[in-house]
Amino acid sequence: MVDNNNNIGASGAANHDEDGAMMKDHDQLLPIANVGRIMKQILPPNAKISKEAKETMQECVSEFISFVTSEASEKCRKERRKTVNGDDLCWALGALGFDDYTGPLRRYLHRYREQEGERLSLSANNNNNENNQDKDNNNTEDQQQRILLNHPHTQRPNFYKGSSTNGL
Repeated sequence: MVDNNNNIGASGAANHDEDGAMMKDHDQLLPIANVGRIMKQILPPNAKISKEAKETMQECVSEFISFVTSEASEKCRKERRKTVNGDDLCWALGALGFDDYTGPLRRYLHRYREQEGERLSLSANNNNNENNQDKDNNNTEDQQQRILLNHPHTQRPNFYKGSSTNGL
């Protein structure tokens, strides 16, 4: 029997992304290695995690992220904005009943923005310092060339001396 529903992929399920391209379910999940690494951080060093536990957690956290992001995206769509930002995610967490997570996420977002601002400020200062040093170096080289050309003991090529051709 031929299946006329082209939405089904090799795994038996697929979705379409914004462009209409097919995406398999496993393409929407967080990488399992990252999930396992995060899980191991909270466990004692000698603890083991089964593959099934990692896969279950992978599906859960991926679904949670999609759930929150979808709510934030809907808010942006209603406000006719195209970019979802951190404040939208904080709002979505609260709107979905995850109030316990909203405060810590807002604090993290605030610290992140402060650090990013400091990093950009330092980067801008370094660029300005480098530009000023380049200008100083160019000015110093120009000054040295002027001094050498005007110094009475500097050997200059013949075209700097008078137009006399004596000695040729």
